[in-house]
Amino acid sequence: VMRIFMVQGTLIGVIGTLVGVVAGLLLASHVDVIVPWIERLAGIHFINAEVYQISELVARVNAGDVFMITVSSLLMAVLATCYPAWRASKVQPAEALRYE
Repeated sequence: VMRIFMVQGTLIGVIGTLVGVVAGLLLASHVDVIVPWIERLAGIHFINAEVYQISELVARVNAGDVFMITVSSLLMAVLATCYPAWRASKVQPAEALRYE
């Protein structure tokens, strides 16, 4: 039971990390397009272009930073999976299903 929970939790963590890294890289590289689009969509102007100069922002992606964020996210996902997996391994299946 513990192995099942660990595999599922880790798989969810890997998928979430990959989606997050890809989304973060895409958002960072297209911030000059995304911010005005959100402003038009919401009908508000929340970032003053004269002050913040969003169109001038350059996303500098550092491979080392991306690697550390990815590893940290995966490690947190695995660590967050350990306690529920351990608890699930201590429950008797018949007892868990009794009140279902």
